[in-house]
Amino acid sequence: MSHNKPKFPFAVLALIAHLIAFTCEAMGASYLSPDALAASADGRTLFVAAGTANRVLRVDLARHQTSRLLKTPAPATGLALSPDNRRLYVTCAAPESKVLTVDARTGAILGSVTVGHTAGTPVLGTDGRTLYVCNQFNNDVSVVDVVAGRETGRIPVRREPVAADLTKDGRYLLVANQLSDTRADAKFVGAVVSVIDLASRRVIKELQLPSGSESLKGLAVSPNGKFAVVTHIYCNFDLPTRRIELGLINANALTLVSLANLEPLCTLLLDEPERGAGNPWGAAFSADGSTLVVAHAGTHEVSLIDFPKLLAGLPDTARRAAWPTHLSTSVLKFVPHYEDEELNDGLPFLVGARQRIQLPAGDLGPRAIVVSGHMVYTANYFSDTLSEINLSADRPQAVSLPLGPKQPMTPVRQGEFYFHDADICFQGWQSCSSCHPGDGRPDALNWNLASEGAGHPKNTKSLLLACRMPPVMALGIRSNADIAVHGAIKIILFTNQPATVPQTIVEYLKSLKPVPSPYLIRGKLSPAARDGRQLFAQAGCVNCHVPGLFTDLRPHDVGTRVVYDRPTDKFYTPTLIEAWRTAPYLHNGSAATIRDVITKCSSQNGLHGDVEGLTDRQIDDLCSYVLSL
Repeated sequence: MSHNKPKFPFAVLALIAHLIAFTCEAMGASYLSPDALAASADGRTLFVAAGTANRVLRVDLARHQTSRLLKTPAPATGLALSPDNRRLYVTCAAPESKVLTVDARTGAILGSVTVGHTAGTPVLGTDGRTLYVCNQFNNDVSVVDVVAGRETGRIPVRREPVAADLTKDGRYLLVANQLSDTRADAKFVGAVVSVIDLASRRVIKELQLPSGSESLKGLAVSPNGKFAVVTHIYCNFDLPTRRIELGLINANALTLVSLANLEPLCTLLLDEPERGAGNPWGAAFSADGSTLVVAHAGTHEVSLIDFPKLLAGLPDTARRAAWPTHLSTSVLKFVPHYEDEELNDGLPFLVGARQRIQLPAGDLGPRAIVVSGHMVYTANYFSDTLSEINLSADRPQAVSLPLGPKQPMTPVRQGEFYFHDADICFQGWQSCSSCHPGDGRPDALNWNLASEGAGHPKNTKSLLLACRMPPVMALGIRSNADIAVHGAIKIILFTNQPATVPQTIVEYLKSLKPVPSPYLIRGKLSPAARDGRQLFAQAGCVNCHVPGLFTDLRPHDVGTRVVYDRPTDKFYTPTLIEAWRTAPYLHNGSAATIRDVITKCSSQNGLHGDVEGLTDRQIDDLCSYVLSL
C-alpha cells in the first residue's frame, strides 16, 4: 500500500495564490516601504520613515522591537534628528509638502512648515535651528527656521535634488541632482552636484560628473570633512545595446569628491567585471571614516568599502590628470572591452578594497542606509524589513529585522518590485528603473537601442500611461506595452523570465498615476496657463495633442528628423501629461525645454503647430499651460 499523500494540483495552488493576492489588493494591503532612517546618538533607537504607510516607526535596537511613533499627513520621505535626540524632523512629500517637528520621545507634532513639491532629505545645519530640505520637483532647496516655524527662503539648484549633506565646517551644502537638464543630443550629458554656499544662500559651483552619469541617489560627507561620495548610474548611452557584459549598457558607480578644492577626484565602478551591482542607492560612513557603506537596491546587497585603502590606491595628482587612462593600482582594475567594440578605456572597477554582503533571502530593495556605532542598518523598501550588519565581526553578515507582519505582494506590488529588481537581469547589471527612474519616468538620455536599429538613437520615453497609448516607442515598433515589456526583458535585460514577471510589471505600469504639476497653484491652472490653454487651441496644438491623453496615437512628420533617422521615419505623438518632468523633448532629445520646442521646432518648419505671430508673453503663457498638464 502506498503511503504517499495525494499531491495538490499546481493549478489549484496558483489559483489560491491569485485569490489571496486579489483579496489583499481589494482590501488595500498596507505596505510600509521604508526608505529613510535616522539613528539616535546613543545607538539605542532607530527611526524609520515608512513611506507608503504614512508613518514614522521607532525601533528599539536592543530589543529589536518596533512601534509606531506617529502617523504623517503624507508619505514620510526623510528624517533628521537633533543633536540632543529630542527633536525629529520629518519631511512629508506632497505638491505642498510638510516638514514636521516631532517630539522624538512621544511622537507629538510640535510644529509644521509648508515647503515645496515632493520634499525629502532634510539636513540640519550646524546652528541647530536651520533645516535644509530638497524639493525634488521645484528644483530647489527650502531653508526652514525650525525654531520660528517658517520657511525663510529657497535656493534654486538644477534638476530633481534628491540627496544632500553638509560639509563639516557648516559652510556648504552639497546637493545631488538626480538627472541632467541639458539636450540629450549634446556631446556631454550628465548630472551635477550643486555646491551651495550657506552664508550667501546661492550655488557657487556645480560638480560635473562624467558624461552618462544619471540617477544620482546617495551623497555622504566623510567624517574628517575631506571627501564626499555620490552614488549614481554610469550609462553607456551612445553604444548600441547589443551586450550588457562589463556594464556596456549601464554600470553602477561611485564618484569621489575632494572638498579641499570642491572638485570630483575620480569615478569608479561598484560592479565586478562579471557581476553587476545594480542600482546603488544610499551611502554612509562609519564614525571613524574607516568604512564606506553603499546599498545596492537592485541586487539586494551592501558594499563595505575600506575607505583608507581606497584612498591609498588612488593615483597621485600628476597621474590623476590622465584619469582613467593607464591607471593600475591595487584597488582599481581596468578590464579590456570586447575587441569588436570601438571603445576607449572605460571607468575602473573597484577591487580588493570592499566586501559585497548579500542581504538575507527576502530582504529586498535596500535604499536608505545608516551606520550607528559598529552597526549598519538598511531600509529594505520591498520587504518591510531592516537588515543589520555588525562591522566589528570577523566576517560581517546581514541579519533581517522585520518591521511588521509580512504582507503578501499584490500583482501591482510584485510588478513594482520586478521593475526595480536587477536580479532578473543577466549578471545583475541593471533593472527597468535604471533607464526609467522615478517610477517609470525617463532618464533624460538618448539610447541607441538595438531594437530600433543601431545608429538611430532615441530619447527615453516616460512609461506613464504607456498601456493606454499603443503602439509604444517613438517609431511605434511595439504594438502595445505588454509586448514591449516582454521584449525588453529579453533584449535589454538579456534573460528569459517566467510569464508572471512581465505580466506583473505591466500591472504596475497600469497603476502609475500622473503627479500634479509644480506649475499648478493649489491644484489649478495659473492665470497665465489659462491664457495658454486658449493659445494651445489657436496654434493647432490640439489637433495632435488631443485633450484627454493629449495625443492622437498617430505618427507624424513634424520636421524633426536628423541625420541619424531614416528618410521615411515618422514619430508617434507623445502625451503632454507630465511634460514638466520629461525633458528633454522630441524623439532625439534635441529640445532642452518646452520653450525650445515651441520657438525652434515649431517656427522652423511650420509642421509642428502655428506659433507665428505669438508674442514672447503669449509663448510664455503657452509654455505655462503645457507645463501644467
